[in-house]
Amino acid sequence: MRTGLLILLAGASLSAAIFPDQIGLYQRSAPKTIGIPDQALYDEYGLDAAESADYTLNDPASKTKSAKRFSASAWRLHDSTGALALFQSRRPPGATKANFAELSVHTSDGVIFAYGNYVFQFTGGQPEQKDLPAFYRQLTKFEHSPLPALAGYLPDSLPNATLIPNSERYILGPASLQRFAPGISPSAAAFHLGAEAETAKYKTPKGPLDLIVFNYPTPSMAREQANEMQKIPGALVKRTGPLVAMTISPADADSAERILAKVNYVATVTEGEKVPQNEIKGFAQSLLNMFALAGIVLCLCVVAGVGFGWFRVVGKRLFHKKDPDAMIVLGLRDTAQAGPVHDTGNRPPTGQ
Repeated sequence: MRTGLLILLAGASLSAAIFPDQIGLYQRSAPKTIGIPDQALYDEYGLDAAESADYTLNDPASKTKSAKRFSASAWRLHDSTGALALFQSRRPPGATKANFAELSVHTSDGVIFAYGNYVFQFTGGQPEQKDLPAFYRQLTKFEHSPLPALAGYLPDSLPNATLIPNSERYILGPASLQRFAPGISPSAAAFHLGAEAETAKYKTPKGPLDLIVFNYPTPSMAREQANEMQKIPGALVKRTGPLVAMTISPADADSAERILAKVNYVATVTEGEKVPQNEIKGFAQSLLNMFALAGIVLCLCVVAGVGFGWFRVVGKRLFHKKDPDAMIVLGLRDTAQAGPVHDTGNRPPTGQ
């Protein structure tokens, strides 16, 4: 039983491995576990595994301009939405846009980026860009679903309200709501209905402003929860489609109204694709051509059969030759009409 438990634990540790032994010219040291600073938050994001490792340049004579070593950390989530939420929560305020992936930023000592359901952080250096595709192909339990569209509804900077860079935070449940929007109760948010939200900070002439946008499965659900959120003291609430945008006790009420006015849901209607008329005519013409071809082949078969029979009959009459392919007739009918055959007595002797 103890042996089976050891095998099970070994299999679990292998399945949790994230980093390969080598990335490009860099060789990995023994992997290490990562401490989780906020277990409730990471669990809500769907953390599945976490790992850290140090990589050292395996070829000291290489002319690469990269660092001789770097540290790598990775977090594997259940899906891309959880990776987006974790990426935003770990992104420092002073980060700048990077080109590692769609969600990637440069930090003071490295880079942080999300790829599918993974979040990576390289410090002290980073692997070559050309070595990343091979590294991505080795990832286990990889999931690359589309990112949620909710972030696209946060307004950009306005004349009197500037979006603070890297202040966006994705909210998936009560734990992240408590961390990033503590003025809203979980019951008002109603995450059991399938709600998700994103919050961001804006700088206004009279002070900071926190905007949060909830997304519900249906407009009717959003309407009901908007009524609940309006009961929060100091809340300014706007509903548009399945979205509910709100801010609580803003320092600049006029800027808050301008920002809320910019949150508008645009429904995407997918119409059935219409087949062009020329394609319909082309298909119908193809069917007619097939029927015409079948008719021509049938006529040729009939003509060939009649011609062959006529040739045989005419040839027999003209040349008076017996048809070599004629049927062999036994003549049993003529024998029966001739009557019974009588024994003449001319039998061979017995024994001959």
